[in-house]
Amino acid sequence: MTNENDRTEMSENINMTDGNKWARSCPNEAIIFMKKLRKNVIWFEKLSKKDVAKVGGKNASLGEMYSELSDQGVNIPNGFATTAEAFWYFLKFNNIDKKLKDIFRELNPGSIESIQKTGRLARALILNGNFPDDLETAIEKSYKTLSLEYGVSQVSVAVRSSATAEDLPSASFAGQHESYLNIKGAVELKKAVKKCMASLFTARAIAYREEKGFNHLTIALSVGVQKMVRSDKASSGVMFTLDTESGFRDVILINSIYGVGEMIVKGLITPDEFFVFKPTLKQGFKSIIVKNLGRKNKKYIYSSKGGLKEVPVAQDKQLEFSITEKEILLLSKWGMVIEDHYKLPQDIEWAKDGETGELFIVQARPETVHSNSGNSYLEYNIKTSKKPILTGIAIGNKIGQGKVRIIPEVSGIAKFKRGEVLVTKMTDPDWLPAMRLASGIITEEGGKSAHAAIVAREIGIPAIVGVENAMEILKNNQEITVDCTQGLNGRVFQGKVPFSVKKYNLKKVKKPKTKMMMNIGAPEVAFKSAQLPNDGVGLARQEFIIAEKIRVHPLALYHYDTLKDKQLKQKIDKITIEHKDKKEYFIKELAEGVAQIASAVYPKPAIVRFSDFKTNEYRNLIGGELFEAEEENPMLGFRGASRYLDKEFQPAFLMELEAIKRARTVFGLKNIKVMVPFCRTVEEGRGVLALMKKNGLKSGKDGLEIFVMCEIPSNVILADEFLDIFDGMSIGSNDLSQLMLGIDRDNAKIQHIADERNPAVKEMIKEVIRLCQVKRKYCGICGEAPSSFPDFASFLLKEKIESISLNPDTIVKTMMRLSK
Repeated sequence: MTNENDRTEMSENINMTDGNKWARSCPNEAIIFMKKLRKNVIWFEKLSKKDVAKVGGKNASLGEMYSELSDQGVNIPNGFATTAEAFWYFLKFNNIDKKLKDIFRELNPGSIESIQKTGRLARALILNGNFPDDLETAIEKSYKTLSLEYGVSQVSVAVRSSATAEDLPSASFAGQHESYLNIKGAVELKKAVKKCMASLFTARAIAYREEKGFNHLTIALSVGVQKMVRSDKASSGVMFTLDTESGFRDVILINSIYGVGEMIVKGLITPDEFFVFKPTLKQGFKSIIVKNLGRKNKKYIYSSKGGLKEVPVAQDKQLEFSITEKEILLLSKWGMVIEDHYKLPQDIEWAKDGETGELFIVQARPETVHSNSGNSYLEYNIKTSKKPILTGIAIGNKIGQGKVRIIPEVSGIAKFKRGEVLVTKMTDPDWLPAMRLASGIITEEGGKSAHAAIVAREIGIPAIVGVENAMEILKNNQEITVDCTQGLNGRVFQGKVPFSVKKYNLKKVKKPKTKMMMNIGAPEVAFKSAQLPNDGVGLARQEFIIAEKIRVHPLALYHYDTLKDKQLKQKIDKITIEHKDKKEYFIKELAEGVAQIASAVYPKPAIVRFSDFKTNEYRNLIGGELFEAEEENPMLGFRGASRYLDKEFQPAFLMELEAIKRARTVFGLKNIKVMVPFCRTVEEGRGVLALMKKNGLKSGKDGLEIFVMCEIPSNVILADEFLDIFDGMSIGSNDLSQLMLGIDRDNAKIQHIADERNPAVKEMIKEVIRLCQVKRKYCGICGEAPSSFPDFASFLLKEKIESISLNPDTIVKTMMRLSK
């Protein structure tokens, strides 16, 4: 028999999180002793981020935010947590701890079947166990107190798992353990608590711990019980305080849907997506730089029997955003508060209460994919003329290859072999044992925030989601290449396509004396490209945004109401479905595309060139044939400044100006400069500047600079006069070489003459640089010649050009060459 003094002495050495020899040898006395020392339940207000060992990462974070951030206006629903001590107590009370050791001794981590069997046996032990009386009483009393706080006899709660190795910067454990929503009544709550505890041993959680190197039997499971937000009557979603694809830290990414947020993770719908630019939000601007309408045709609501049920979303609501701009901005401000508090990027869950109209934060954890990114940059390059056999939304920026393995249901994952490409309809956390073995993942459903996307990012494998008919078109054992190198444009190729991988140590890249800027056309690659050493964007092309995002001729949108072609209007309606005002569609999409590029390098300059489509390129847009004639030589035809001054085309240019104004004045991106292309005469230049001034864009106003492209011999010959009215010049070496040497650049037979190193071309460039220096005006060059020809780059440096702008994939190697 152990006396009281002995127990007091022993208490100093007892570790309540994993037991000890004394507890194992004297189980009954250990239980009595643990009752005296243990705290079964702790309320959020008593918890802090230091309490991970007590209540796990998730609950420690909720307590920290509830106690520290509520005064800063961040709404957190109240609740309590069962402790890690309570978990070990439950195991000891039911004699489960020793049995678990025997079960895990037989685990073969390389076998999916073994992982599944181990999890099944471990969960059964917990589910069949009984609560000790004092633990059961603590849960019941705490639930009653929470109900009274909210003025009801039985409050609906969310019951969530929180492991003591969870929500760490190196491992989130997101989705590995179970959560139960809309739980009502003490009886149902106790069932949910026990199921959460058992979920420590799901197959996916076991596989994840193996992947991350955690010991299965030293981790405890705390259970958080939190007042349920009535998002079933409103909306909910997730928020990241960085861009999840690139790790770019100056944006908030918000995904939003109607109803309870579980629908997002399951990938059953595409959420609304919003990017908010932090630096200008802090300055007071409404900096929602991207608003993409999702496909929200269904939602989860409360079931009268408890839990959730799926219902359709009304057609008119599907065409509306699920939260307002005011709510987007408020959530973003909260996101910044939480990130500043933790000093780390955050992955946050939020919900809107449909009964009160209030927003709440219901979870926050460290973002684990990009938080620990170093100073290296991996560049994957694939060169092929093949057409992809499938396309979808790319996750990450890598390339994967392997044999196809189609698995329609999670019950079949035991068939999956390491190195295969997993192809299925969609995934949920139960798929993790197979996903971690895959060389690539392809799902027919889901978006950027679906489960497959989240897991692929964390374990670092390429994935393409939203690939229609993938399981029908692909065949088992078929060799394929999964390509995620083209921004969001994910491509699947037949066979193994050759590719290369370069790793740059960015710390070792020295900058040359001239500024090194980037040419960017696709907004989707801007955030990733911004990680490269750069001095801004020397050429932001609007053409990609118009051709790939907008797709419709601007005049077809401007004159939409008077169009007579019903089929054309149907095409336009399908593309612009959320916009009654078709002009607003053009302005919004262009402003957002430009804003993505400019925000990526802010506060460094982003020089945006106004549209420079040739007639044949405009004609290829939807509705273009109504407004564009056929020209023999479009390169020398109706393009650039001539278009902007043309009375018929001018409404389209005015929409461009409106988009630039929005990006600068509404989003706060004052680093945007603009550039006029293919300006043949000084008179044209004056006309364009007058038109811009009339519409609110004047050189010098709010730091705006207006440049002109130097790409025509007249720009060089009359450079002195052009520089009197413009703030500088950007040399377009391709067109300048063509026009100087009289070459049709579409004629392959004479392309060997088209070389920027030609003495005549170099003399022109030399003269422009000299004149810009004399007049103290900007002078840059945007073309690939400096990366292709080292001697040409040396020539530019010798002439002391202010900036060289290159495609992102050549900027590092060119910098390394020039800095030698």
